[in-house]
Amino acid sequence: MLKNNEISEILITEEEIKNKITELGKKISKDYKGKNLILVGILRGAVIFMADLARTISIPMVFDFIAISSYGAETKSSGVVRILKDLDVNIKGKDVLIVEDIVDTGLTLDYLLRMLKSRKPASIKVCTFLTKTARRKVNVKVDYSGFDIPNKFVVGYGLDYAGKYRNVPYVFTLNSKFIQE
Repeated sequence: MLKNNEISEILITEEEIKNKITELGKKISKDYKGKNLILVGILRGAVIFMADLARTISIPMVFDFIAISSYGAETKSSGVVRILKDLDVNIKGKDVLIVEDIVDTGLTLDYLLRMLKSRKPASIKVCTFLTKTARRKVNVKVDYSGFDIPNKFVVGYGLDYAGKYRNVPYVFTLNSKFIQE
């Protein structure tokens, strides 16, 4: 159970998240009507966002997941991307929408986009729950974005610190005494 002293600041409330996801789902449904949509969720952080987003999309779609890592148990990206689980479906000729929890420096997403484009999808776009444009090192295009947040380490709603806090239904900053550097 989350203790109040673990929270430094709540950045995005549960209500704000629900409203934004409904808005994104409507736009994606309209933009992909009549297309062969595959949602590609980035494990593990995007699972909660993708599940809620998928329920707001009113057109047929297929799910798949890819697991990549550039953080480990750290609060900053290592810059080294490892593929931990690859896609199960063939994306050639399909319309792919990458569903990401957060786009920070853009390095991981840039790597992933290049890798998936080599598989020749009909189209490939990005939907992210959070973005930190202030930290961007690589210019990656984000087609659908939930919230642009300040350069703070955040947890909750799928985002974790050392595997914890993913199940909290809002986004918050962790009190620094709970972060081990």
